Amino acid sequence: MPDVGIKSFGAYIPRRRIARSAIAAAHSWALPNLKGLAKGEKSFCGWDEDAITMAVEAGRDCLRGQTTAGLASLQLASTTAPYADLQNAVIVGSALRLESATSATDLGGSTRAGLSAVIKACRSRDTQQLVIASEKRNAKPGSTQEMQYGSGAGALLLGEGSDLIARYVGSESVSVPFVDHFRQSTEKFDYTWEERWIRDEGVGKIVPRAVKALLERTGRSAEQVAWFGLAGGPGGSDKLIAKTLAIAPERIVPDLQMQVGDTGAAQSVLLLIGALERAKPGDLIVIVSFAQGCEIVAFEMLQAAPSTGRRGLAGSVAKRFEETAYLKMLSFSGDIELEWGMRAETDNKTALTTLYRASDQIYGFIGGRCESCSTVQFPRLATCVNCGNAHTQKPFALSDAPAKVTTYTADWLQYSPAPPMYMGLVQFDVGARLLMEIVDVGPAGIDVGTPLEMSFRIKEKDRLRHYDRYFWKAVPII
Repeated sequence: MPDVGIKSFGAYIPRRRIARSAIAAAHSWALPNLKGLAKGEKSFCGWDEDAITMAVEAGRDCLRGQTTAGLASLQLASTTAPYADLQNAVIVGSALRLESATSATDLGGSTRAGLSAVIKACRSRDTQQLVIASEKRNAKPGSTQEMQYGSGAGALLLGEGSDLIARYVGSESVSVPFVDHFRQSTEKFDYTWEERWIRDEGVGKIVPRAVKALLERTGRSAEQVAWFGLAGGPGGSDKLIAKTLAIAPERIVPDLQMQVGDTGAAQSVLLLIGALERAKPGDLIVIVSFAQGCEIVAFEMLQAAPSTGRRGLAGSVAKRFEETAYLKMLSFSGDIELEWGMRAETDNKTALTTLYRASDQIYGFIGGRCESCSTVQFPRLATCVNCGNAHTQKPFALSDAPAKVTTYTADWLQYSPAPPMYMGLVQFDVGARLLMEIVDVGPAGIDVGTPLEMSFRIKEKDRLRHYDRYFWKAVPII
């Protein structure tokens, strides 16, 4: 039977980071105890980012240099996906331009859903499967979770073949009613139990037994584990379990707590990607996700991962800029409602009929290229804007096309949840020119000639019907 394993990987961490000391300072008048958690920084989403947009970006990073022909399925794991009765994975697959025959499935209900999806894909042995875990974690202002939680997404392309980066060795699952945290479907924030109980009675007793069982069943030993990662436990749980299993401290995958935070269902996948970026051929990787028991998976590294232009986890963590305004983070997450004035009083109803007819252009950012004169344009129309010939345009994707700023303005008058609204003419190297919104403009600002890349985002929020409109925006390359 041919080996099954990991063929490619990708990650996305929002560029916005806020120092935990800034959060603690905002609460110091009432909650001075938060100062003890004020080390490092955490990632947080812009107002136009959610589990769907981050999943698209992680998926794009994973699929660079890969073919999606014959991809059997897309599985999206998240406990914070925006829609309860709408297949979030279908939107992700459309933005990734996957074939309509690709099965798209949402997985949730637990922060172990990310690793569960990886194990399920490996056990099913389909030719190729794309697993994405994405989480926009919400936390009540002033809570411990606000200091700890971060947002991000990780993606893995799994299947059979001779081009595997890492081979699936085995997995172990333990399901017990040990509740460390929970959130009802009608609630926004988690309720978390006492940390010492979780660490001592939960992680400390459940995980070591399961890891030992997996190693014994696969004929491996703890001494052979080159990289070990644990998601879902209180801070320091990975070191505690590694010590119990006699795994050396230097073999622990960095837990991302100081740069990103706990990304829930995405955390175990991101730890696996962190191990893949560090491992050498022959290394054994063991990743654990703790939640009502645990999921454990083991991979053996076969070859160094080719870059293929991917950003990866390390690259995504490095692409950052600091936000210092705590209230901006609360506004972006919807935890405070600012008075934006009459300009914000608009009805953003989405015409679902138009969305369906133009879905490849809206989700896939597919324009047209004229067969007569090679002009690229967006949107794709019946007539070429250059030569005027009719019905000569063939689909042409712009999402990965290099571009730069031609003109721009920073508008403080037009409503934007993140003022000022940057917009301007974006010139693509392939020739297309398009008026676009430019987002994630850092402290350095932008200028004519600033290189840009495209990012899938929320275009507008319909606060009456709660159906967000998605499209592509331009982002400065940093």
